Amino acid sequence: MASSIRPSLSSLKFSGSARLGLPMYSSNSSRGLRLLHLGSSVSQLQCFGLKTSKLFRGEGGNMSVCAAGNMAQASTATTQENSLEWVKKDKRRMLHVVYRVGDLDRTIKFYTECLGMKLLRKRDIPEERYTNAFLGYGPEDSHFVIELTYNYGIEKYDIGTAFGHFGIAVEDVTKTVDLIKAKGGIVTREPGPVKGGKTVIAFIEDPDGYKFELLERGPTPEPLCQVMLRVGDLDRSIEFYEKAFGMELLRKRDNPEYKYTIAMMGYGPEDTNTVLELTYNYGVTEYEKGNAYAQIAIGTDDVYKTAEAIKLCGGVITREPGPLPGINTKITACLDPDGWKSVFVDNIDFLKELE
Repeated sequence: MASSIRPSLSSLKFSGSARLGLPMYSSNSSRGLRLLHLGSSVSQLQCFGLKTSKLFRGEGGNMSVCAAGNMAQASTATTQENSLEWVKKDKRRMLHVVYRVGDLDRTIKFYTECLGMKLLRKRDIPEERYTNAFLGYGPEDSHFVIELTYNYGIEKYDIGTAFGHFGIAVEDVTKTVDLIKAKGGIVTREPGPVKGGKTVIAFIEDPDGYKFELLERGPTPEPLCQVMLRVGDLDRSIEFYEKAFGMELLRKRDNPEYKYTIAMMGYGPEDTNTVLELTYNYGVTEYEKGNAYAQIAIGTDDVYKTAEAIKLCGGVITREPGPLPGINTKITACLDPDGWKSVFVDNIDFLKELE
């Protein structure tokens, strides 16, 4: 999304209410609403220590609390099931990744000259003292791209220990590394087979210290192919991204020799789509996130339904669904169980914004 997703967005408080999820997912809306309200009333009264048996009695004084409670639970389960089915059918695509840099022109130069990216667009917002630049290997309407954010006067950020790296597929890793060295780039891992495999890889750092893994592959429509993040509970994260985000677990690999496990999550095969690489290091449950990496943006057909599904799966909504002031692009923002932020953007609004 364009520069509306600013570095300080997560710290802002937005007003507005999310749509009630049940009518969207139930063919019998009026009945579903009654059951939802009943279930909510029972739960809230119990939280306040009130005896719900005094409030729900049938004709002749027969107790109906259990029946009401069971119906409410059944309605909630149906809502969750329908919500998850909708998530799987939603047209989703990873749009871009947002992070902060200390010298925008320097980073643009490195990405275009060393990594072969194109500067797609650049926008300065002087009244709010920041500039965005979008770079990638193809148009934003069909490719995953990078959104760089430069905040006036801030030259350095803390990347932390939680963020891992970005992955770029290249046809010749050695040749790419030689070019990066010639341009003064930092190579942190020389070209060679990945541990325990045959794929030739190398690691380099950009001027701000962000790591990039170069993976030797044939021609691909999506060279910017990975975003690696570290998590404290891999199974919990896999379940969340499958249910709340509608991603597919593409593969999972355990490396007991090096004490880590990875899971590749995404919306399509690794060779043609950008994927999220989740890494769990044995025994490590918490990391320092720093203030450099911001978020991933994902396209959706309905930000309101997306927010409800995320809530049902235990996610935290940090920005209720609705249009952004000024540009009217509808978004919603959330945190995963490890605190990683993602922003969902309305697909139609996103294309209009690009125009």
